[in-house]
Amino acid sequence: MANSKINTILKEALAEIKPEKKKISEVDDFVGKINSRIKKLKIAAKAVVGGSFAKDTFLKEDHDVDIFVMFSLKYRDDDLSRMLRKVLLPFKPETLHGSRDYFRAKNRFNFEIVPVLDIKKPEQAQNVTDFSPAHVKWVKKNAGKLRDDIRLAKKFCKSNKVYGAESYIRGFSGHVLDIIIIYYRGFLPLLRAAAKWKPKQVIDFYNVHKGRALFELNKSKTQSSLIVVDPVQPGRNASAALMDEKFSIFAESARKFLKNPSKDFFIEKKADIKLLEKKGAVLVDVESKKGKEDIVGAKLLKAFQFIRKGLDEFRIMDAGWEWDRKKNAVFWFLPGVKRLPEAVEWEGPPTTMKNRVNEFKKKYKKTFIKKGRIYAKRKRKHTKPGLLARDLIKQQYFMDKVKKAKIR
Repeated sequence: MANSKINTILKEALAEIKPEKKKISEVDDFVGKINSRIKKLKIAAKAVVGGSFAKDTFLKEDHDVDIFVMFSLKYRDDDLSRMLRKVLLPFKPETLHGSRDYFRAKNRFNFEIVPVLDIKKPEQAQNVTDFSPAHVKWVKKNAGKLRDDIRLAKKFCKSNKVYGAESYIRGFSGHVLDIIIIYYRGFLPLLRAAAKWKPKQVIDFYNVHKGRALFELNKSKTQSSLIVVDPVQPGRNASAALMDEKFSIFAESARKFLKNPSKDFFIEKKADIKLLEKKGAVLVDVESKKGKEDIVGAKLLKAFQFIRKGLDEFRIMDAGWEWDRKKNAVFWFLPGVKRLPEAVEWEGPPTTMKNRVNEFKKKYKKTFIKKGRIYAKRKRKHTKPGLLARDLIKQQYFMDKVKKAKIR
């Protein structure tokens, strides 16, 4: 009965996330236009669809399409980004900065066009993105009938807020989900395995390291709780950026789903801001700066963490943030303590340290002794979390991270 219920839930969830068409005409048309430009300019290169669209693992809601322009190895010493910029000139693309500059163009889809070398051997790569087409080939070769399982894994991770390798998320990348779904041979087998995962879980598809990945990989690449040996680059941990917290959330979500399966695990939920407001949460409306999503998101995360730490004394029970990935974000902090005493006890040195005690007395007029230490009472500047937050968003550190912010 339990398996029947789970299968019904997965079937219903898949029906809502699986695209009706395997190929999207707008994507093929755009790639065709790029290849026409390449031919006109007599450049030895070819544009191909990459990422989840090429693997046929994309979700109905996906509008971000990766396109790789694969340049002949004869251009290995040339500026590929400059060459690609010339190709894309008629499309008026936005330049994005990375290890190699790449470009974004928009119609109904957000196209990210990335220059790569058309490598034949791993040692020919000059950049990690040069391996991306090989990742696509590996999935197409090994996924078989597991593409829908990959879709379910993506939606499960998105709904549980653990999807995305960006530095402000540090969750499961699409590439990692591809590998672990193929390794475990399905979504349900992955959940059953993840429910038992322990930190430093190793997944080595080809058993390249024969159980010694933790010893053979560079130590800096094995700091994450999950070590996924990249089947295309066996010296790389594909999940090196995964935050321990996201690893734990995924494992716990797997356990919860298996114990009490529900379609809710595949529904992305936004925070109920009105309910949080009723409960007395401090709400901060933020406008982000312009720039590359990963960098802007990382700045927002630091701004959020700055306020979160600043409100520590109010024993924050719940906190989080949402961002539309354009410009608007909201931070929320639900305090366990609504109001602090007017005065705070300030701890000084032990009474045995005479010189420091004298200095403490000079600094603070009203002092007292408690359990062998000297203390002073200081008046708090803020006794309510909202007033403190209002002060915190005016601090230079915070202001450097956002365009503007205000307390609701």
